[in-house]
Amino acid sequence: MNYRTDLAIESKEMIEEKHKGKKVEIPGVEVDEDQYGYGVKVIRIKITTEEGSRIMGKPLGNYITIEAKDLVDGEEEVKQETVKAITSELSKLVRFHNKLNVLVIGLGNEMVTPDSLGPCTVSKVKVTRHMFVITGAESDEDVGCVSALIPGVMYTTGMESAELIRSAVEIAKPEVVIAVDALAARNVDRISSTIQITDTGISPGAGTGNMRKDLTEKSLGTRVIAIGVPTVIDSKTLILDNLAGYLKKPEEAERHIEKNGHSMIVTTTDIDQIIADFSEVIANGINNTLHPGIYSS
Repeated sequence: MNYRTDLAIESKEMIEEKHKGKKVEIPGVEVDEDQYGYGVKVIRIKITTEEGSRIMGKPLGNYITIEAKDLVDGEEEVKQETVKAITSELSKLVRFHNKLNVLVIGLGNEMVTPDSLGPCTVSKVKVTRHMFVITGAESDEDVGCVSALIPGVMYTTGMESAELIRSAVEIAKPEVVIAVDALAARNVDRISSTIQITDTGISPGAGTGNMRKDLTEKSLGTRVIAIGVPTVIDSKTLILDNLAGYLKKPEEAERHIEKNGHSMIVTTTDIDQIIADFSEVIANGINNTLHPGIYSS
């Protein structure tokens, strides 16, 4: 059965399910974990070979999952630990130096709540490029040169987001692009508990499917770090996963759903709070990483 997910951790879990839940060694895939305070956990998955990429169904690269199950409406300490984890992991991928130049992209549609993670996050990121331009400064020991773009969606702009982003890259000439976007999960519990950071960029079909062209180092000419939170789940996945133990012929049920067009993208009732809390902690993690002289975790 084909389950839709943008999360590497879920791809790994589905492979383990085929082995009756046992942890398995996947060729070309390295996994390690760290535990932070207040139940915040980090799982790092590194795909190093083409075989590992084929088995996982993901491009070569690093996939970092941060689990914070009590973040939404939780204690402030949980948010602080989550920010600490984001800062630590992101700083390994984007190392600060006095000439750091970064473009932060907020993908999605700010008018549609489950798709508004990118715009909401970027609105809270400290933008500094204009100060570098005005003063003529070429470096700074405390802050990075950060520009930002919320490209919207084709329905509202008439232009591909990827086209606008490529133009912004030509203007700002960043050494790295950080793209924040909504993702799709298989497990509904991931919607209120999970952040994924990866250095593989973003491919079409992620999240709510607004991206029609990829955002990768190959397409943009610069490194792309993607930060995402699952905000939606495919209704077919939700139905089949929850009824797995009751369906005698799950393949027929899957074909029936697809044939009758009953599949749709769904989200949780508290998605507005999820977006508010996760956009805050991700923005704080980005600010800590890019402006270590004025922010701290």
